[in-house]
Amino acid sequence: MTFRLEADTVGMLLTDVSRLLRSAFDRRINTANLGVTPGEARALIQVAVNQRIKQADIAIRMGIEPMTLSTYLDRLEALGFVERIPDPSDRRAKNVVATPAADGVLLDIRTHVRALMDEVTAGHDAAALEVLRLSLKMMRDNLHDLDRNPAQAAVPEPTQAQAAAPAEATADRTPS
Repeated sequence: MTFRLEADTVGMLLTDVSRLLRSAFDRRINTANLGVTPGEARALIQVAVNQRIKQADIAIRMGIEPMTLSTYLDRLEALGFVERIPDPSDRRAKNVVATPAADGVLLDIRTHVRALMDEVTAGHDAAALEVLRLSLKMMRDNLHDLDRNPAQAAVPEPTQAQAAAPAEATADRTPS
């Protein structure tokens, strides 16, 4: 018998939700005619949330190549929505800031994101959403800790007994 992993583990669900949410966001932004692409909108959101963020850090947060981000920022800068300024602590680096001209498009993006999230979270009351938000923050913090301490991320090979254990015993924690 071939070993199978469960489809509804936390890791698989997070992966699916992330992919589906990004796709839904892209469709919303594409049909909203805001004058920015979904990638540009995501970059602008990162800049607005993290004022004076380095370009390299934006690329990392978005999970994209620096050259792709540079293309997004070039367009956003041409639209007057962002400005690249020298990083006072690193002459080679540029920080990115949103300009007041971005306020209107950011408000439009926020309106579309809130409407999307209302649909995505339909059926959840405020308490459940707060528990979800706090759980996701904790997972994000744990992952940041693993990034800072790669030795913690080393996973030992499973023993034969662990490998033979019923899938449901470990399925809830299996990452995608």
